[in-house]
Amino acid sequence: MSRTSQPDPELTHRLTRRGMLGVAAGATAAALLGAAASPAGAATDAATGTTGHGRGRGRPVLPPGRLGIQLYSLRDKVSTLGFAPVFAELEKYGYDEVEFAGYTQGSAGPITLAQLRRLARDHGLNPIGSHVGYYSDDPNAYTFAQNLTKVLDDAQALGLKHIGTASGPFRYGSTVDAWKRAAEEFNTYGAAAKARGMKFYQHNHSEEFSFATDNPKVRLYDVLLRETDPDLVFLEMDIFWAYSGQFRFSKRPDGTPAPFEPLNYVLRQPHRYPLFHVKDGVSDPSNTYGYRMTDVGDGDIDYQKFISAVTRLRGERLAHHWQAEHDQPTESFTFARRSSAHLHSLREKC
Repeated sequence: MSRTSQPDPELTHRLTRRGMLGVAAGATAAALLGAAASPAGAATDAATGTTGHGRGRGRPVLPPGRLGIQLYSLRDKVSTLGFAPVFAELEKYGYDEVEFAGYTQGSAGPITLAQLRRLARDHGLNPIGSHVGYYSDDPNAYTFAQNLTKVLDDAQALGLKHIGTASGPFRYGSTVDAWKRAAEEFNTYGAAAKARGMKFYQHNHSEEFSFATDNPKVRLYDVLLRETDPDLVFLEMDIFWAYSGQFRFSKRPDGTPAPFEPLNYVLRQPHRYPLFHVKDGVSDPSNTYGYRMTDVGDGDIDYQKFISAVTRLRGERLAHHWQAEHDQPTESFTFARRSSAHLHSLREKC
């Protein structure tokens, strides 16, 4: 999907990764990296749960029917095998939902949106959302800014309840006014989505937690929250990137402390966060982003604590959707299987 290039290496990485599964162009075929472990292993791992954060006999941390996966994590399989075998594997691994990063399937041949919707449903998977570009210099680009009606038509055809972007609100720069201007556009997209029974959302990376270039006392993410209508614009917190933002931007440019806790953003306004990306990382202060991405359950982000804190809020247990993701898994089916097993194994502390 289209993104605007930014000098920051993270933004460049995002440009590459979201472009690989675009709606207008098929995904580049990737070599299969090995056979996935047997699906029965997922059930066994989830049932025994002998290691890891929060495993025990308490209530499952993960609410029933709310585990999804961002299909970007499985782009190699989608591009070579097609959606049908991928959905069949996800069904075996116990997934309930899928979030799209494009609607094409590479060498497996063309597929219509109606076929794609039916295929997901046939495998017990609810299409919950999709990532689409925010804007492009190409007037024909498949983005919210250039082709809002088409984007919403397609989302409606798939039966999506959420339609959003993983692009940051940097279209006009990194000043307070620039983000206010982007927020106005997000409000417009949100109103159009709401009119069709959907929610518009923005997915963060770490850069959103940086500071305004014209006022280094102001965190840009706070501008986004303040200037967007809470009834029209929602957030999909990528938990990995939020903690990366905590690592990178807990001090202002002048070195003064500016600590924040990503979880607190959610606890203050839980209704604004219908979706989450569950992505794990091993703490590594030598890394630019503070973490090295890894399979869910192999890292240092405490998902027993995070998910429990959100779902224990009154009326919130079934109000959120948890999408597993890894930008570059070593073997994507193995990542999907192990992530599901780990998250299903988590139990609330008694």
